[in-house]
Amino acid sequence: MLRIDDLHKDFGDVVALDGCNLTVERGQMLGLLGPNGAGKTTTMRAIFGLVRPDTGTLSWNGEPISRSVRRRFGYMPEERGLYPKLTVRWQLAYLGRLHGMRASAALAAANQWLEVFALEERADSKLRELSHGNQQRVQLIAALIHDPELIVLDEPFTGLDPIGAASMADILRDQTEAGKAVVFSSHQLDVVEDLCRDAVILDRGRVVLEGTVKALRSVSPDRYVEVVGTDQSWTAGLPGVEVMERSEDRIRVRIGSSVGFEDVARALARQRVSEFIFEPPPLSEVFKKAVER
Repeated sequence: MLRIDDLHKDFGDVVALDGCNLTVERGQMLGLLGPNGAGKTTTMRAIFGLVRPDTGTLSWNGEPISRSVRRRFGYMPEERGLYPKLTVRWQLAYLGRLHGMRASAALAAANQWLEVFALEERADSKLRELSHGNQQRVQLIAALIHDPELIVLDEPFTGLDPIGAASMADILRDQTEAGKAVVFSSHQLDVVEDLCRDAVILDRGRVVLEGTVKALRSVSPDRYVEVVGTDQSWTAGLPGVEVMERSEDRIRVRIGSSVGFEDVARALARQRVSEFIFEPPPLSEVFKKAVER
């Protein structure tokens, strides 16, 4: 288990972390969310010793995180750190050896992961010759090649097309099911909502909201109603309705806690409706309320 307790870090007058606390268990995938400057990247860098906290502690399985412990972690930074002029297979095997793998095992792991990501034909290409999405895949392989216990990824889905994003999501699910602890940050909240059971929202260096994604959505007093097949006339008798999206035959509205499912159902009873959804707010709306200034 990764445990971060009361982490503080200032960069001059800038407070990056102001008492940050979080835990990640093996077999858990945690979405680390927050606006720009919230402290997500600083937290990740502190795990790997790239930032030295002013105060606070970090531990893995109850032990301080030493250099030897970090060799069992995998990290994918937001600013990619591979070598553009070196071939893909060679540098992946080299990085595996830096994590303590034998040369033959590192090469075998590189070949295996390149096959998983359908990159075996580009194995001997220089990294700079690959597309952005394929470079992203190679960077993920670099974080996974040594079979790490903890996987920390900073914005791993940035720049990926839908197929690439789905492939990466499947890999992260597999790693979690294999008992790895996975933490990743993302501004793509729909991805976090689909992929993670748990989420932490940081703002100004502090955890402002945490829990399961389902619970974070459910505790909001607001509900969203989406109706296909009619106009918005059915909303006339309902208080506090806010139209969020509207097209010719589709409308999506936000309603407050005073309006229940039965109220909406009665309002729609005489309408010709082909689809009707009543649900809690998406994670994106929970996020906005948690960090709104």
